[in-house]
Amino acid sequence: MDPNTKCMQAESFSAKLFRLRQPPNVILPEKSEVQNFAEEFLQVLFPHFGKKIFYSPKDIEVELLLIKKKLLHILRPLQSSILVQVDDISESFCVRSSVIHEKLMLDAEAILKGDPAAESIDEVIMSYPGFFAIAIYRIAHEFYAMHVPFFPRILTEYAHQMTGIDIHPGAEIGHSFFIDHGTGIVIGETSMIGDNVKLYQGVTLGALSVSKKMAKSKRHPTIESDSVIYSGATILGGETVIGHHSVIGGNVWLTQSVPPYSIVYHKSEIKVRSIKQSEEEPINYSI
Repeated sequence: MDPNTKCMQAESFSAKLFRLRQPPNVILPEKSEVQNFAEEFLQVLFPHFGKKIFYSPKDIEVELLLIKKKLLHILRPLQSSILVQVDDISESFCVRSSVIHEKLMLDAEAILKGDPAAESIDEVIMSYPGFFAIAIYRIAHEFYAMHVPFFPRILTEYAHQMTGIDIHPGAEIGHSFFIDHGTGIVIGETSMIGDNVKLYQGVTLGALSVSKKMAKSKRHPTIESDSVIYSGATILGGETVIGHHSVIGGNVWLTQSVPPYSIVYHKSEIKVRSIKQSEEEPINYSI
C-alpha cells in the first residue's frame, strides 16, 4: 500500500476518534479536576483532610474564592448543557458551603454516638469511610439538584471507588446519617432516607425494575426516620416504605412496605452436631 494512503487512513481514523470523543457542543470535565475540587473543598471544611493552615477567617475566605474559580473552570465547558449560568451555580454552591458543613457535622456526631468503637469526632472525620462517602455525596447532591451533568456522578463514583459505598447523587438523605463499616452499600437514585437512619455493610436500596422507561419514576424505596437496616438486607421498589423507628435484620429481602416500629428478620436454621456423628453423613465441600 502506498505510504501516503496509509497516512491518509491514519488521519481519517484520528479524526473519527476525535469526533467520537466530543459529544455535540460538550467538552467532558476532567475526572481528576472534579476529584481534586472535592478534596480541596473538604480540606477547607475540615483540617482532617489536608495540611493547609489558615491563620485567620480571611485566609479561609481567600481559599474559598480560589475553589470557586476552580469550580468555574470545570463547569464552563458544560455551559451549553446547563439551563442556568455556571457563575450562578458556582455562587450558589459557595453560599451553601455552611449548610453542607452543618449537615456533615451532624453526620459525624451520629457516627460517634452510634459506634461504640469511635473514640472521637476527629477519628470519625479522619478515618471512617462511611463519613467520607457521605461527605462526597452531600457535595455531589448540591450539583445534582442544580441539574449539572456529569459532575455529580463523577464525584460519587470517586467515593464508590475509594470506599466501596455507592450512593447515587440523586438520593435524598436527611440529617444525622450513619453508615457503619459500609462496604457494598448501594443507595439508588430515587431513594428517600429520613433523619437518624443507620445502615450497615452490604445493604441495597434498589429498584424492582431496570427498565429504561422507568428512568423518571420513583424506583427505589423510602426509609423513614430513626430506622436501622442491618448487613446484607435488600430493600427494593419505589413504593416500598420502611416505617419510622423500624429495624430490618440482616439478609432480609423486602419488596413490600412495613409499618412504623416494625422488626423484620430472617430466621435461618442452624444445626450443631458432633464431628463423630458426621462420619455416617459426611459433609464434603468442593471449593
